[in-house]
Amino acid sequence: MSTPLSYVLAVYRGDSSRWVFTLWADAARTEPADLTGVTAAAEIHQGATVTPLACTVTANTIDVVLAASVSQDLAIAVSRWDLQLTYPSGEVTTIASGRVDVHADVTGSAVA
Repeated sequence: MSTPLSYVLAVYRGDSSRWVFTLWADAARTEPADLTGVTAAAEIHQGATVTPLACTVTANTIDVVLAASVSQDLAIAVSRWDLQLTYPSGEVTTIASGRVDVHADVTGSAVA
């Protein structure tokens, strides 16, 4: 079992966010990882609230997207997230996890 990459997501409420994770089969990063048949799932957890992130697997990359319409509902708080891959064999591996820093938007927000 390997330790997941520690990665902090910085999110601004009401903004779209995108992260791309590229996987390699070797330490020199010369051989792309084979992600054929792999599915990816990622979630942000804020207490009991779970926010799924859209994930797309292509070649040796995982594209993770948080839509603006979804980010606007996140609480201004520090949260947790992770990214899991499920292989055709049924094996599940968490490849990245960490803190989520949700920041208030300024433009277009109401000022008290």
